[in-house]
Amino acid sequence: MTGKESLPGLLVVAAVVLALFPARARAQDGAQLFKISCAVCHSAEAGQNKVGPSLFGVVGRKAGTSADYAYSEAMKNSGFTWTSDQLDKYLANPKSVVPNTKMIFLGLKNPDDRKAIVDYLASLK
Repeated sequence: MTGKESLPGLLVVAAVVLALFPARARAQDGAQLFKISCAVCHSAEAGQNKVGPSLFGVVGRKAGTSADYAYSEAMKNSGFTWTSDQLDKYLANPKSVVPNTKMIFLGLKNPDDRKAIVDYLASLK
């Protein structure tokens, strides 16, 4: 046996593993993207606000309600809950989703990068 016979089997196993864990892989990529794109202003730690509020537990939270953070009136009155879809829209173009928000981030145009960050944020519980 040369080892070549087992290569197709290994490829199938690798494909199955990747198919089963895409969200985890995206979340790991999202952690890196978060550090690059978000961590200057936001913390991923519970209760640790920076210039922006902590994003720990943001998925499922009503917008503008994290304790001990002074939100803009626009964010406090936005009326939505941070779902994965809502976060994706917001990260694409924050000012179009919540005009007059304090956030100065222009947006993240790459949908795969947004998906990775949203998956990472969803993992913060």
